[in-house]
Amino acid sequence: MRTTNFLCVLVVAIIYAISAPATGCGELKGNKLWNTIIENGWEPIGNINDQHIQGLGSWAVLEFSKRMNCVLKFNKVVSGRQQLVSGMNYELIIDVTHFEGKEGKYKAEVYEQEWTKKRQLLSFTKVN
Repeated sequence: MRTTNFLCVLVVAIIYAISAPATGCGELKGNKLWNTIIENGWEPIGNINDQHIQGLGSWAVLEFSKRMNCVLKFNKVVSGRQQLVSGMNYELIIDVTHFEGKEGKYKAEVYEQEWTKKRQLLSFTKVN
């Protein structure tokens, strides 16, 4: 009797699984996951004025200035996107002032792993 009940429950579960729509939890639909636009894992930074994001931008400018022996003054991060990896990749558009007083924008690519306190400046390039 127990075997018969078990088999009945098993058959019902299999039939339900076969007839249920084939969408998984968090399954990508195109490039959309819920209401967030994701392109190759990149998504817009929610709050560009967040202290941590502005701090990353400032750090990137200082790091670049040290490596290239030039004088740039950080003004602010104006836009960016992030990508979750084994840490976080950031692509930041940063407004800076050159030592002559001219303002310009640069794109900084930064990798950060907060729990290990690791930070790496991957690239820093002028944008138009």
